[in-house]
Amino acid sequence: MRLKGKAALVTGASRGIGRAVALALAKEGADVVVNCSSSVPEANKVTREIKKLGRRSFSIKSDVADKAAVEKMVKEVINHFGSLDILVNNAGMAIVSPSEKLEESLWRRGIDVMLTGVFFCSQAAGKVMIKQRSGKIINIASINGIEAFPERASYGSAKAGVMQLTRTLGCEWAKHNINVNAVAPGYIKTQLVTDLLAKGVYNEKELARRTPAGRLGECDDVADAVVFLASEESKYIIGQTIVVDGGWSAYGYLESWLKNESI
Repeated sequence: MRLKGKAALVTGASRGIGRAVALALAKEGADVVVNCSSSVPEANKVTREIKKLGRRSFSIKSDVADKAAVEKMVKEVINHFGSLDILVNNAGMAIVSPSEKLEESLWRRGIDVMLTGVFFCSQAAGKVMIKQRSGKIINIASINGIEAFPERASYGSAKAGVMQLTRTLGCEWAKHNINVNAVAPGYIKTQLVTDLLAKGVYNEKELARRTPAGRLGECDDVADAVVFLASEESKYIIGQTIVVDGGWSAYGYLESWLKNESI
């Protein structure tokens, strides 16, 4: 119960990593607001799961790229819970396209949701946390922001920006007793990745062999890192990005990969 009595807001929490994070925070004692952009029935299902754990919860539909909508969402959190102690910026979208064919609208939407949206939510929550003199902001980045992946121009640029924004806000708001950090997941078995595996876009055995841990990550692997950063155990960690990828980005021994051997 490391987060007992805390109020949390998780964006993009109707499924996948966001859902796992929301439930993990609730299991540690936090009341959780479940944000979604469109999947209201799924978001409501997550709130019911949280309530079964004995926590308070409600869902809210809001576009994180809309500044006015974000400010309204944060006000609703305060009206219901009286405070906002934990913000997890998880909302995102998959954009895969050859760079020379990437449409302007997709480029802009990716940056709007995954970078500008993180700033808008952090800014609105930060104003509350500065007044409280406490708070935790955890941004979900990606190894795509560290390592270059083909056809991920918008996605990778946004995630790299999130990590730099994390550093900036972390340094700026530390004096207010606010910790801003990030988690960068690798290949995680979300519903999206599972669907891509089923379609043959990814090969699970090849990805697992390329990963020192020998498997793809689970949503709970990311959620565990978020809970740590949301707890007082991380009080002296500021502006950092924890990579949760089973060693994928650390592994650089190409020879065994080419020989199709296991790590």
